[in-house]
Amino acid sequence: AKTQAVEDYQAQRRGGRGKSAASIKDEDYIEKLLVANSHDTILCFSDKGKVYWLRVFEIPRASRGSKGRPMVNILPLDEGERITTFLSVNEYTEDRFVFMATEKGTVKKTPLENFSRPRSSGLIALALDEGDSLIGAAITDGQRDIMLMSNSGKMIRFNETNVRAMGRTARGVRGIKMADEFKVVSLILPEEDGLLLVASENGYGKRTRMAEFSVIGRGGQGVIAMQCSERNGLLVSAVQVSEGDEMMLITDKGTLVRTRTEEVSILGRNTQGVRLIKLSQKDEHLVGLERVDEPAAVDEVLVDGESESGESIAAETAEPNVDAALGGVSSESDDSEEADSAE
Repeated sequence: AKTQAVEDYQAQRRGGRGKSAASIKDEDYIEKLLVANSHDTILCFSDKGKVYWLRVFEIPRASRGSKGRPMVNILPLDEGERITTFLSVNEYTEDRFVFMATEKGTVKKTPLENFSRPRSSGLIALALDEGDSLIGAAITDGQRDIMLMSNSGKMIRFNETNVRAMGRTARGVRGIKMADEFKVVSLILPEEDGLLLVASENGYGKRTRMAEFSVIGRGGQGVIAMQCSERNGLLVSAVQVSEGDEMMLITDKGTLVRTRTEEVSILGRNTQGVRLIKLSQKDEHLVGLERVDEPAAVDEVLVDGESESGESIAAETAEPNVDAALGGVSSESDDSEEADSAE
């Protein structure tokens, strides 16, 4: 992770090549980009159900060419613990909630105010059953639709008003009903114009319009979002994308493919999809799908203090203390940690 000043990125017209945002190895990529004030708080949720607090100014500030610092050197993570979600917070308002989902289909909604008292060692955000893990979290207004995707290919969509607000240490309620061999792989807050991009372990996927997934009650089995046939295998991941987005595909043999989501066909809900990646090695499987967050969003914000339409940008956006917080994941994070210790 690292922070950079927003001014490091000048606005470019559509179709530009952009700038390098970080020096990363071939098997690494930028997983999360946040635009935040230097005094904002980043809530870091781990797969163990814990939440850690980071002020933006506590994240090392570095140049565009820097790799950043491993998260294990910034937060007191336990062995094997991994940060799964970053949420930027500037104030803890009464009408905001943190919505969480676990691998076994449990969901929980907790008032954002309950996370207003930081502790350096982290706090329990969700009490997990044995063998369960936190897969995602999001800040909501209490009225949003929620989508949970399981690796069986089924998706459930319900309104979060069906989940009552609970305390920080509560276990939550059932969000989706699944057989024991399946698990939830994605938590999504659907946007009206968004597209659902799904990918299976055998390298197939598709895009589907959000309107095809109707709102039903919480706790059901959901509807088919992708046919997990023998050709496709189990579902690996689902992400929400828009026109112009890019995606990164990762296999268990270390192969990475970065491509535009527009090249993936828009198909109906109950279909198999098209090939996303050709798996060349024997027993090779797709294990990850990520929407690539790049500073292009920042590029379009500032151009000599003005937007492309010529209107002035809000002063707090143009101030030097507005940082872009970059969080990356790498299969070689342990090596980076040893290098930092050696330094």
